[in-house]
Amino acid sequence: MRARRWLLLLSVTLALLPVGWLLRHPITRVVRRLALPRVAPPAPGSIRFAVIGDYASGTYMEQDVAQLIESWHVDFVATVGDNQYSGSHGSIDQAVGRFYHGYIAPYRGRYGRGADSNRFFPIPGHRDWDHDALRPYLDYFTLPGNERYYDIVRAPVHLFMLDTDEREPDGATDNSVQGQWLRSGLARSAAPWNIVLAHHAPYTSHRIAAIARMRWPFKAWGADAVISGFYHVYERLVVDSLVYFVDGVGGSSISGFGAIDPHSRFRSAADYGALMVDATDTRITFRFVDRRGRIVDEYGMTKDGNEAH
Repeated sequence: MRARRWLLLLSVTLALLPVGWLLRHPITRVVRRLALPRVAPPAPGSIRFAVIGDYASGTYMEQDVAQLIESWHVDFVATVGDNQYSGSHGSIDQAVGRFYHGYIAPYRGRYGRGADSNRFFPIPGHRDWDHDALRPYLDYFTLPGNERYYDIVRAPVHLFMLDTDEREPDGATDNSVQGQWLRSGLARSAAPWNIVLAHHAPYTSHRIAAIARMRWPFKAWGADAVISGFYHVYERLVVDSLVYFVDGVGGSSISGFGAIDPHSRFRSAADYGALMVDATDTRITFRFVDRRGRIVDEYGMTKDGNEAH
């Protein structure tokens, strides 16, 4: 009888608590992390990485996505911009380091031990440029090249990380210094898969128009896929046989769609999530997974040029 009274009291108490408080409570976060589906580690000879965009809100939504990625056993994490929404070094640490410090090196924040070698590769977004001309971002992260745009090779994938903001000193058009750097890099790449990451999306069905100046000849230059953010939705489009992903629901906010682009193949604005990418020398698979661990969209390619589902 006493146990039943306690159970009734607990049920009434929980019913009276605000839903938002329950969702943010640490116990709820732990329960949700334990409830995530188990994901098998990457297969031998393959690489797995995550891509997030428009994520650095510092909220429980971002935390959910970070915990999701942690369950995937990824080799590294890449971003497609908007790594901060306020301008200080401390605010980046609170919004990024708090959840992703285990991938960052050197890590000099206050949330724990960083990685032995860097496994966190961001690119600037317009929000990053809004704060002191990118200075907090450049001070916080240690990245290759000029740290604004650069490339990394993690066999079998070659990632080209762009700075597509119009304030980029080397330009953000296909005939700019940066654009020609990308063209030359793609031409020299010997990797099976060449993936371009850009903040501003060349194509989208979002209610705000796509960024037409970003319609560079990626396919002709040798890219296999383009991943962008900026728009707070998920979308997969195929333009002239090249796949484009809009991956802007990493934890900040979610918006919605307008007129549907004829190139659009899949769209979602239902929940936050991230791209999980698995690659071997002969196959690459992109899965958009929501923060509850559900595969929302899956797209694969093989080196013979065919889609693989």
